[in-house]
Amino acid sequence: MNANATPWDMEVDVLVIGAGGCGLTAAIAAYDDGAHVAIVEKREKPGGNTALSTGSIPGAGSRFQRAAHIEDSPETMIADLRRVAGEHELSAVSDTLAAISAELCEWLVDRVPARMSLITDYCHVGHSLPRLHAPASRRGQDLMDDLLAGVTQRDIPLAVGNPVQSLLTSAQGEVIGALIGGKGVESTRIKAGKVILACNGFAGNRALVQEFCPEIADAEYFGALGSQGEAVQWGRELGAGLANMGAYQGYAAVAYPHGSLLSWTTLEKGGILVNSRGERFGNEDIGYSGYARMVLAQQTEVFAIFDDRIKAIADKEDEFRDLVDLGGVKSATSVAELSALFKLPAETLAKTLSDYNQSADGKALDGFGRHQYGLAPLLANYWICRVTPGLFHTQGGLAVDTEGHVLKPDGSRIPNLFAGGGAAGGISGQTGAAGYASGNGLLTAIGLGYLSGKAAAKELKAAGTLSP
Repeated sequence: MNANATPWDMEVDVLVIGAGGCGLTAAIAAYDDGAHVAIVEKREKPGGNTALSTGSIPGAGSRFQRAAHIEDSPETMIADLRRVAGEHELSAVSDTLAAISAELCEWLVDRVPARMSLITDYCHVGHSLPRLHAPASRRGQDLMDDLLAGVTQRDIPLAVGNPVQSLLTSAQGEVIGALIGGKGVESTRIKAGKVILACNGFAGNRALVQEFCPEIADAEYFGALGSQGEAVQWGRELGAGLANMGAYQGYAAVAYPHGSLLSWTTLEKGGILVNSRGERFGNEDIGYSGYARMVLAQQTEVFAIFDDRIKAIADKEDEFRDLVDLGGVKSATSVAELSALFKLPAETLAKTLSDYNQSADGKALDGFGRHQYGLAPLLANYWICRVTPGLFHTQGGLAVDTEGHVLKPDGSRIPNLFAGGGAAGGISGQTGAAGYASGNGLLTAIGLGYLSGKAAAKELKAAGTLSP
C-alpha cells in the first residue's frame, strides 16, 4: 500500500511485527545497537510457536559445550543440517545460522538474559552431538518470559491486540511503515526506517497448507493460532520471492486426546510406535517431524510404547510429567496387560515386541531399517500412550538473505524489509518434513531475529538516520 500525505501517528527506527521469539529477539538486538524500536502483535498475548516449543536452540561450539567437554564446531553442525535437509533454496542462510549459533546462545544467556543450559542427556534428531540449549523446564514459555522481561527492562513499547492491516510503501517501492488497527479501533500509521516481519507462518491457513504442503493438509493443526500467512500475502503484494514452501514441521506423537506433545525422548531412547493392529509401520528413528505423515497414513489409532528406563529420562521434562499425572501415559507389567489397556491384539503385539527386541539385541536386522535403539530391548514395566500426528508449523516463507533482508525472485532486496521466524523461509529442506532437525524452528526464529535486528540498526546508523 502506497503511503500518502496523511501525517504519521508514530515514528520509530525499527518496527517489529510479531511478538514471538523472533520478534522479541529482533527488538532487543536492534535496541541494544542503538535503534528506537516498537513491537506490534495481533494477538492479545505474545508467544506464537516459541511459547509452544521446548525452547531448544542448537549452538555449535558454545562455551557451555566446552564446559561439558563436548567438542563441536559450526562446520560439524553445517554438515549435520545438510545431511538431514540436503541442499535447498536457503542453504546459505542455514550455514550462516549454524556459524553464529554458539554466539546466539551465549548472547541469549548473557544479554537478554535467558535462563538456558546445555542438554547433555542425549543427541537430538538430526544432530551428531549434544548441542541444544534450553530452559531447564524444556518449556518454550520460559524462554518467552525471559525475552519479555528483556523487552520490559529496555522499555521497548509492545502493543498487543494490534494487527497490521498492510505494509506502507513509498512511490519508489520502499517499505516505510505499516497501517495498524484492530476491531473498533481507529487505524494507526507507524513510520519506520526498517520493518521486520516476525509473524508466524501459514500452518493455520488451510488453503495455503493445501496449496503448498498437501501431504499433511489433513493432519490436525497444533501450532500457534496466529499462523495465518499474512507475511506470504504481504510478500506477494510486494513482489517478494518465496522459499522452501513445501517444507513443514510435523509431530508424530501428540498425546490424544490431551493435545500435549509426548516427549520424543520416549522414541529416541528406544520406544516404538504401533497401529491398532499392534504392528510397527516404519523406522521411528527418522524423527518426530518426518514420521508424522507415516502416522497420518495409518488411518487408525496409533500408540507409543516404551519402558521404565526410558520413562525415567522423559520424566525430566515438565510437560511429560504433567501428561503422566493426567493419565495420558499408562503402565503395564506384561505384554498381555499392555495390549488390554487399548484392546490391541495381544498375539500380534507380543510378536511385534519380540521382533523389535531381537533387532535391538543385535540378533536380527530390523525390517524397517532402524539402527539406533537407545536403551532397547524394551523390558517390563511397559508404558503406553495413544498419539495422533500433528502439523505444528510451516517451514516455507519469504525468501531472505543471510541478514534477513526480504528478496525478490531476482535476488534483489525489497528496501527496508526484513523477515524471520515463520514469516521467512526455513532451513529444513525444500519440501516435506524429513529435513527437520531438532531446534530448526527456533534457530531460524531467534537466529534471524538476532541477525535482522542488528542489521537494521547497523544500516540506519550507517545512513545517519537513527533517532537521537
